[in-house]
Amino acid sequence: MAQQGMSVQMAGQYGGQPVYIISPTTEHTQGKDALSMNINAAKAVAKLVRSTLGPKGMDKMLVNILGDIVLTNDGATILKEMEIEHPTAKMIVEVAKTQEDIAGDGTTSAVVLAGSLMDKAGELLDKGLHPIVIFQGYNLAAQKAIEILENFATKVDKDDRQTLQKIAETSITGKAPEASSDHLANVCVDAVLAIEENGKYNIDEKIVIRKEAGGKITDTQVIKGIYINKYRLHPDTPARVENAKIALLDMPIEFVKTNTKSKIQLGSIEEMFAFKDQETANFHKMLDKIIATGANVVFSSKNIDDGAVHYFMRHNIYTCRRLKDEDMTVLSLSTGAKLVRNMNEITAEDLGYAEVVEQESEYEEKTLITGFKKSNSVTILIKAGSEHLTDNIERAFDDALNVVKSVLEDKAIVPGGGASEMQVAQGLRSYASTIEGREQLAIRAFADAMEEIPKAIAENAGLDKINMLLQLRAGSGKNKNSGINVYSGKIEDMMQNNVIDPLRVKTQAIKSASEVSAMILRVDDMLKAQERDMQDVNPEHNIHNYNMG
Repeated sequence: MAQQGMSVQMAGQYGGQPVYIISPTTEHTQGKDALSMNINAAKAVAKLVRSTLGPKGMDKMLVNILGDIVLTNDGATILKEMEIEHPTAKMIVEVAKTQEDIAGDGTTSAVVLAGSLMDKAGELLDKGLHPIVIFQGYNLAAQKAIEILENFATKVDKDDRQTLQKIAETSITGKAPEASSDHLANVCVDAVLAIEENGKYNIDEKIVIRKEAGGKITDTQVIKGIYINKYRLHPDTPARVENAKIALLDMPIEFVKTNTKSKIQLGSIEEMFAFKDQETANFHKMLDKIIATGANVVFSSKNIDDGAVHYFMRHNIYTCRRLKDEDMTVLSLSTGAKLVRNMNEITAEDLGYAEVVEQESEYEEKTLITGFKKSNSVTILIKAGSEHLTDNIERAFDDALNVVKSVLEDKAIVPGGGASEMQVAQGLRSYASTIEGREQLAIRAFADAMEEIPKAIAENAGLDKINMLLQLRAGSGKNKNSGINVYSGKIEDMMQNNVIDPLRVKTQAIKSASEVSAMILRVDDMLKAQERDMQDVNPEHNIHNYNMG
């Protein structure tokens, strides 16, 4: 039942006039209508990204109001760029965000699974099952599914570089040119292994990604150190500074005029020059406080005016200005420098250290900082023929770096290509037969939803999804690693085909999808406030009128 507002008539007290306990402008949806609407919203979001799943998934072109184009098949990027309004649809988008934050990959699978669970729930509701029974069955199925995956997983050693590279390549496949996936996977593994510190892999703070349109993808490389897209401000400054003592300034270094207007009367031209010289001397006195710390490199997130640049040049100080906030953060973490926001308070203890700061080319905006005392930060320099391609490779690296990190931390992998989902589906069907209540039907529905992943992979590769699913069911009984080879169109051993996923990606997708499904199933009443002109509200009626907005 959907209606505008809801009234309760209290006859006798107010002369039979209706008393509004909810604003008439509030859109109110109840019961099966509310549940049906939420299920359809979840299915619609899943349908948006379903065609991008798998190594042969299609791309989406997203164009904003400024005409900027995003061309990608990354589920997290697609959902982030779209302006989704429906509250339940936003909950599904949160599934993708959670999957991205925790596992780094598998966002599309998580959303497709959530949509499939809601689709199967709708069928069970039509058969007369209560939402709470479905909710309870899904909870049991999710717990059992994770248990099945953990028992199914294969342990991997952190020194097994070959397996790590296969995992990175599986993540990259379909998101970047296939001919270069081996090289990109190798770069990814090199970067993650290079930043290891006491068994931790802080990829967010220690791996910097830079992009350059032009050149070949195979020119993409890992550089030990930090690249920033800035050049030194004065050509007479040394292009290479060794034993660099670095000052990071989060403030402008410029000749500042007073905020108040004032008038000075000068009697001669000499007095005017003397006044200007005094102003300059005062400015240089402030700059001397930076020089007195022993700094020979100055990076600022704000402007450095030409007068300051020239003064620093006379003291052989390498300067760069208008650095991005993320560059300043990475430099602070790597060099040990503190961000200084008051020039009068800077001391030698605020400086960071690097063995070398240099501008490698006179004609490019590149400054390389290498040789840190307490950090092993690296830069991945992405090269490709166009800006759209470098953007796609950057998104592929974002996923691949996270999956390699996940495997190094969890030391567990599972076969891809739908093999893991099929094992879970078959295990859940066996488990369902041990449950006597109606929850059994929900567990079987969960198993059917798991099979939507391999069906989508087959469909997106142009294969017959029903035939491939039947072959996969038969093949997985003989070989647990059986999955869909989208290139040959056959059921093959995914471990032998080097199609491998981290255990964390699969388990987190099940957790996120089942949890959001449970939340949606428990909603039977939805109140949505409508915008209205507050001048139209009669304050005398506020006693009985409670605005849900």
